Amino acid sequence: MAQLQVDFHNDIHCVTTWSRYGNTWTGVPMRTFLAAAKPLPEAKFLMIKGFDGYATNLALSDVDRDDVFLAHTWNGQPLTREHGGPVRLVVPHLYFWKSAKWIRHITFMEKDQPGYWEARGYHMRGDPWKEERYD
Repeated sequence: MAQLQVDFHNDIHCVTTWSRYGNTWTGVPMRTFLAAAKPLPEAKFLMIKGFDGYATNLALSDVDRDDVFLAHTWNGQPLTREHGGPVRLVVPHLYFWKSAKWIRHITFMEKDQPGYWEARGYHMRGDPWKEERYD
C-alpha cells in the first residue's frame, strides 16, 4: 500500500464468452512493480502463482503496459477473497484467466512455460479479440 496507487477503469472478458463492462479498480501499476523489481535483461516472461496453487504465464511485454496492475480494490471496496483478494493481477487486454488471483509469487523467466490452464490446452497468450481460447 506504500506504492503508487492508481484508479483504473476497464472491461474484462472471460474465455467462457462473458464480459463485465465498466469495472473500477485501485491498485499498483505493473510498471511501478517492474521498476522496483528490476528484472534482468534476459527476462522475457513471467509466471504468476497464487496461494491456491494456480499459475499463469505472461509475456513481459503483456504486463509492461499502462493498463496492467496489481489490484486490491474493486468498485470502491476491498477486493474480496472470492474475487482474488487481497491482491490480484489485472490484464484487461487478455482473457481473464490471465489475471491471476491471490498472488503469492511472480517469477521472471527467460523462456515461456505453460501455467495451469495453458498446460491443459488453453492458448499460451489468450487475446480475446483474436479469440485465442485454445491451443
